[in-house]
Order: sequence, then structure tokens, then C-alpha cells
Amino acid sequence: MNETLLDVRGVTLQYKTTQSVVTATHRVSFSVHSGDRFVLLGPSGCGKSSLLKAVGGYLPTTEGDIMLNGHRVTGPGPDRMMVFQEFDQLLPWKTVIQNVVFPLLATGRLSRKEATEKARHYINMVGLTRAVDAYPHTLSGGMKQRVAIARGMAMEPKILLMDEPFAALDALTRRTMQDELLRLWDDTRFTVLFVTHSINEAIRIGTRILLLSPHPGQVRAEMNSTDDPARIGELETQIHDLLFA
Repeated sequence: MNETLLDVRGVTLQYKTTQSVVTATHRVSFSVHSGDRFVLLGPSGCGKSSLLKAVGGYLPTTEGDIMLNGHRVTGPGPDRMMVFQEFDQLLPWKTVIQNVVFPLLATGRLSRKEATEKARHYINMVGLTRAVDAYPHTLSGGMKQRVAIARGMAMEPKILLMDEPFAALDALTRRTMQDELLRLWDDTRFTVLFVTHSINEAIRIGTRILLLSPHPGQVRAEMNSTDDPARIGELETQIHDLLFA
């Protein structure tokens, strides 16, 4: 049994508006083990992205605790790196390699030579060796997401947080990026917390899937995924029935 890396305990998240208090999630609990591909799955507005931001330290909990490696999450840190859906998450005035090197240097733990070597390693892993000197505006959407993934992985965080990173891609590119992520995971077995509203993507990406109810998000069920083609259709139906019952 892999050790528990992330422990989310009874987390309620709320937003204040000018007219009311909006509850995004209500007492959500789950644990992510080292090496998991853990997916948060649910309809739009169920608090998936809010939970990811709270794990990242960008959103305080109203109730409950988030523990990473036994320590309470109180703010952002290099042990958690995020990859977003948007293509403009890269610094447009920096090249591919400069984008990946930048956070490595910001931590102050590596020399420029060491940071550059590590950046090149992860850029190569995502298949962008020939694009190291390209600027973001010259890249396709899929290539930009590969750079963002390389940047996140180069930091070698405890957990990689991915907020619907392929949702804005066309169907073919999305499938390719899913395959790329799984290939990278096979190589390094990093821990990932992945948000999606696609049942098919959740089954392909996840080893474990947490189902969240419509707003406010509450835990409906947690289940193991499968790569057995004979069981995928059955699992899709089971998930759909649980989400929309």
C-alpha cells in the first residue's frame, strides 16, 4: 500500500459575494496516495477547481483541513505545481526553455546551469526538444500544454495539480495529450490530482476517481478506474448513474 501523501478532511469552501455566501463544497474528504492518478469528477459548478485551488494553497478552507505529507496546507509552495486549462499560462516574452527554467531559478535551490539541464531533460520528455528556443505565440495549444506540464514536472513537486488541462483542445489533440500524460506517468510515477467533467477522460486518466455531486459539491462515491475494455462501458454507466441520479 502506497503511503498517504494528501489528506483532505471534511473541507467546506465558501465564497462571499455582494449578496450572499456561496458554498462551493460541503465537507469533502479524500486521500491521495503517493503515485496515484487521482481524479476529481463532477458536473460544472460542483467545486472541483475550488478544491484544486485549496490544495494548491490559493484558497483557504471555511471548514476542515488539507494535509500534505503530514503538514497543514496554509499557502502555495513548490511542492505543488498547477497546470491550468488556459493556453496563456506561459510567460509570452520567454522562450520554452526560459519558461521552464524560470521557477527552478526562483526557488534559489539550483544554479542556472543545473536549472537549464533539468529543464532540457523535461522538455525532451514531453517531446519538444526542437522547440526549446520558440516563443509561446508560435506554438499550438497542445504544445503550450506540454510546456506547462514540463515546467510543472521539472520542479519535481510532491503532487502535480491539473485543472482540466486538455478541455480546450480539439478531440484528437486531447486524446494525444492524455496518452502523453500516461506515458510520462509510466516513466516517473509522479502523483497527480486531475480535475475533469468528462467521464471518459476520468476513466482514461485516473487510477482512482472521486465523484462529486452538483453544487454544492459533496462526495457521491469513490471508485477504482479500469483499463479493461470489457469493463469501461459498465463503469461509464455506473458513474453516470451515480452523478446524475
